[in-house]
Amino acid sequence: MINEYEKLLAGLDDVDWASLSHAYESAHDVPGHIRALCGDDDEARNQAFSSLFNSIFHQGSRYSASPVAVPFLARIAVAGPAAARADTMWLLTRLAVGWHDEYDVTTGINVAGWRAAAAEAGPEEFLPWYDEELAGATDTDERAQLQELRDWVAAGNSPDSRWSALQSYDAVLAELPGLLVLLDDDDAPLRTRIAYLLAWFPEFSTTSLPRLLALAAHDKDPVTAATALLAAGLLGPPSMAEDITPHLDAADPLMRWAAATALIHLANLEETPVGPGLIGRAVTELTAAARSPFDRITDYCEGDLHGHIQRTLRSLRPGSNPDTVREALDACLPRIVWDSSGLRTRKAIQELFPAPLPHPAPRYADLTAAQQQLLGDLAGHRHAWLIRSSAERLRDIGLPHTQEALQSYIGTHGTA
Repeated sequence: MINEYEKLLAGLDDVDWASLSHAYESAHDVPGHIRALCGDDDEARNQAFSSLFNSIFHQGSRYSASPVAVPFLARIAVAGPAAARADTMWLLTRLAVGWHDEYDVTTGINVAGWRAAAAEAGPEEFLPWYDEELAGATDTDERAQLQELRDWVAAGNSPDSRWSALQSYDAVLAELPGLLVLLDDDDAPLRTRIAYLLAWFPEFSTTSLPRLLALAAHDKDPVTAATALLAAGLLGPPSMAEDITPHLDAADPLMRWAAATALIHLANLEETPVGPGLIGRAVTELTAAARSPFDRITDYCEGDLHGHIQRTLRSLRPGSNPDTVREALDACLPRIVWDSSGLRTRKAIQELFPAPLPHPAPRYADLTAAQQQLLGDLAGHRHAWLIRSSAERLRDIGLPHTQEALQSYIGTHGTA
């Protein structure tokens, strides 16, 4: 451990981690992983991040140890080793919102609804049920298991994931005042990460909105500025459109994309001042981004620009220009960069290949440009499981259904 970071971990060993849980039962190993984040061993630090993601944030689930870890992680994000700060911010974001940011990217998170659902699933709601089950249980092992669970609930825990996730969200919310200093950090990735995190805390928007708008207007890093601009659009009231609209004329296409996305979100709100002409400009900008994607990406939808544009356009209220929207959606259709469930990929295959191909399959070069784009994206995709999840559909239409076979098909038949 590097002594200069010891102060960040004050109180770490005072927590009874063994009494807390994570995905692998006892959380006794969490303090060791947090301490490794402040060490000078890069391999150990990377392993610690991996272990924390897999334990206190396991496939999106949060546990009793998750909110307890948040204050220590926040300190590391603000003043920890340079190599650990941005990744720590990403872990804090995941602990706060899970994968909600992907699903709620066009609407912002409905925290009020989340709180209402969690209130109906708190420990006090489950305790009577466990008492009733215990009263009727006769098997010794069953009673012991029920008693253990009952004691855990009586200690202030709930088996409902909405409740446990909200505990972590609120823990991060409590740290936001201290994390705001990152908006002025010299490191652009850290400014970007805090801007992105703020997008999912509407209850903090009175404080965060002016800072986000200032960041969008003045930050020299285009990714940071665009992230802040879209965050402001997700958090702001309908009147925020007045602040967003000038950015449609920005020189940087990434800023124009962020402004267009924010305006479409605002257009879906009640009493919005965003008229059809402005929506048309926004759709046109998103179409241009889909056709000519930029190399720089934001954290929204994990950098999947086309997936993000597609979700945004599908959120438009009925009555928007269908021809223009269809053109933009068609440009997004074959682009598969990241698809966490594989659903968008399978829909794209179905739409671009609505019927089985003749046998033998046509040459890759004879396919349509959109079909080529989709298969090319799949052949070079970083996650082979995405192709495995679509293998049955690919097989049914007469196409290679493994990544290796797709690569061979494209390489062998890609030219005349």
